[in-house]
Amino acid sequence: MLNYKKQSNTYMESGKSQNRISYGTTIHGDVVSEGGFRIDGTINGTLKTTAKVVIGKDGKVEGALNCNNADIEGVFSGKLIVQGLLSLKATAQITGEVTTQKLAVEPGASFNASCKMESGIKSINNSKKEQPV
Repeated sequence: MLNYKKQSNTYMESGKSQNRISYGTTIHGDVVSEGGFRIDGTINGTLKTTAKVVIGKDGKVEGALNCNNADIEGVFSGKLIVQGLLSLKATAQITGEVTTQKLAVEPGASFNASCKMESGIKSINNSKKEQPV
């Protein structure tokens, strides 16, 4: 006689899952996810996630990347928007436009991009125009 246990209907919480694009895999198009990514293959298009993205030594992204944090060891070309920390390892090769809050670059990384550093806090304008009496 087989004994079956009833499984509960639980789902992984958003942002807790890890997606992996393996070496030899190429994706053409747009990818949207709430989970993190490890990219050792190639993405030609747009990747948008609210989690962390790691581009491995063999990884390559051409297009746009919008994420919370990123560690890059491979190649990125295009428009990169990182809400928090962008960490470039010594083997990283970056070209294009970069917008991030924090940037860490190891010696040896190739960074040929325009870079805009933005704070997560919006500026407050305290100046008031005087009204005529």
